[in-house]
Amino acid sequence: MRLASPRRGVRKPPARSTWYRWVGLLLSGIVVSSQHSVAAHRKQPAPPTSPRAVSEKPRTLGRDRAILWREPVEIASRDLLFGPGGREHLPHEPFTFVQEDLAGSNPKFVVRDRDGVKWKVKLGTEARPETVASRLVWAVGYAAPTDYFLPEMRVDGMPSQLHRGQHLVGNDGTLRNVRVKRELDDGKKLGTWKWRDNPFSGTRELNGLRALMAVINNWDLKDINNLVYEARHGGPTNDAENPADGDLLIYEVSDLGCSFGSAGLQRTTRTKGDLDAYRRTPFIKRLTLQTVDFDVPRRADWIVLANVPEFAMRLHLRWIGRGIPRDDARWMGRLLAALTPDQIRDAFRAAAYSPAEIDEFSDILETRIAELNRL
Repeated sequence: MRLASPRRGVRKPPARSTWYRWVGLLLSGIVVSSQHSVAAHRKQPAPPTSPRAVSEKPRTLGRDRAILWREPVEIASRDLLFGPGGREHLPHEPFTFVQEDLAGSNPKFVVRDRDGVKWKVKLGTEARPETVASRLVWAVGYAAPTDYFLPEMRVDGMPSQLHRGQHLVGNDGTLRNVRVKRELDDGKKLGTWKWRDNPFSGTRELNGLRALMAVINNWDLKDINNLVYEARHGGPTNDAENPADGDLLIYEVSDLGCSFGSAGLQRTTRTKGDLDAYRRTPFIKRLTLQTVDFDVPRRADWIVLANVPEFAMRLHLRWIGRGIPRDDARWMGRLLAALTPDQIRDAFRAAAYSPAEIDEFSDILETRIAELNRL
């Protein structure tokens, strides 16, 4: 009997063992590339423009002067429309261009207002969600910058060509939908801090912050997005209600722009400040008797595998939203529950969301706060 031959031009499907070999090779490549990336990072000194990491035990001021969280003053009376800086620290036009800031992935530059105060201007999709997130973080006792959302501003002396974001600048220097952050007046930036290696590991305050990042869907939790700065005696701490009462090391999540969207890196515009993506994201992923796992941060989309080190790095961030003690997550829920519905809506009003978006974002946020309190 003659066996049927495969049709000409039609390829046989690979054997299952062959398929497994290809998958194994792919996964091995991810691991090896990740290890090489980490090893290279350890061997190479940081470039001069990169902030250095601060060691676990601050050498200059001591661990007792390191601050991640402070008891907030009357949460229900905090002004979330104007945020940490209050109405009195609003920037005043005219604005003059100082220099471009090429750090990070979003277009940014520094301006000086009429009072000589320097402000960092952020353009693009992160401006709105970061404005909201900074107010919520500050409201429950964590450090946050003095920042404001401006639907429109005009900057004098703009260069003829920016490295990034030129298409967002009008011919007369007009910008729309930007976030401005006040530069530190009397403080020294010391570098970054690590989620895994810091003076607060295992504390209620750090675990509560991890839960808070899940509440707002902030998935971009790279260490480089964290800042340590020294607040000198009598100087501000980016918080008008809490000036420094001595030399302090302030630990802050300084980049909150990837909030209120998807749960992880995607190759779409829905990762930041997107109501539909925020609504569709599951909040609590898994519960045990002692701990809670959140869905944020989630692994990146598979398409990100084109950049293997980036994909692997994102996998290593998932632990931040996992294994959080239920008591600590519930503690964060109690702090957030002290906010009134009007305060929560004010945080979104501060970023000039539409009335319908304000209501829907606020409803989702309030639902998540209630879930924390039921843990």
